[in-house]
Amino acid sequence: MPSGLAAAYRALKFFNLSAGILRALTPRAGRCVRSDETNMLGIPMSFKKCALASLALSLAICTGAATAHATDDGLITKPSRYSVTETVTRFEAAVKQKETVGFTVFTEIDHAAAAKKFGIDMRPRTVIVFGNPKLGTPAMVKTPLLAIDVPPKALVWEDDQGKVWLSYNSSDYVYNTIYPRHGAAVPPAATAAFAKLLDEMSDQATK
Repeated sequence: MPSGLAAAYRALKFFNLSAGILRALTPRAGRCVRSDETNMLGIPMSFKKCALASLALSLAICTGAATAHATDDGLITKPSRYSVTETVTRFEAAVKQKETVGFTVFTEIDHAAAAKKFGIDMRPRTVIVFGNPKLGTPAMVKTPLLAIDVPPKALVWEDDQGKVWLSYNSSDYVYNTIYPRHGAAVPPAATAAFAKLLDEMSDQATK
């Protein structure tokens, strides 16, 4: 659906939802508290309060839906107790602890440092490229274009309020979206195992 039509459709849904709640909350017997007070337009104050409540509820419902959608985009984001530098160090240490099973840190990409060279200020944004060549290489040999999306990455970043976060693609997204994108075969039982590993490493970096 074109973006303009999609926006109009969402607006229509919001209007219908608001109208339905508004009708449900319109003063009737046993519904809203009776009041003889009116505003300058002659609308009973009890009705005004109900109308405002309905709109607030509609906004809350719509906001909740948007938040739920954010959890479906394949990204997992966790708050960190530490600075960007320390969170990066802790995450890389967690990866290196799995070196015996093949995990390694390939490199870091410091977006803020690169921007500063060109006179642009940006809050810290550091990407850590990591992975397991023992597991990933066989799939990459058979499917060369897989290399444009893997190895996996973690982003450590600071928001405008100075809060630090760690974000990464979920295991489900890696194996059920990225791999199929290139027609690559998913290693048996890889999704659950990698999800557990990512959760452990990210917790070690942020908690």
